[in-house]
Amino acid sequence: MDAKKLTEGQRSYEAKRAAKAGMSLEAWLRDKEKRAKEEAAAAAKVAEAEAPAKKPGFITRLMDRAHKPI
Repeated sequence: MDAKKLTEGQRSYEAKRAAKAGMSLEAWLRDKEKRAKEEAAAAAKVAEAEAPAKKPGFITRLMDRAHKPI
């Protein structure tokens, strides 16, 4: 998030949060962006782990059926 892209109200809000954390606005925004990227990466990793198993393909299903006893 670039400080230039923020509206005046957003900038003042982020400046208050930065002051409360004892940081400059630029450092706060860099840290906030870094945390957002880390959270997105962690969420993607969790979503990847929770993905359902892929259904076997057409040929695999035919071969499995052919190998089953009657």
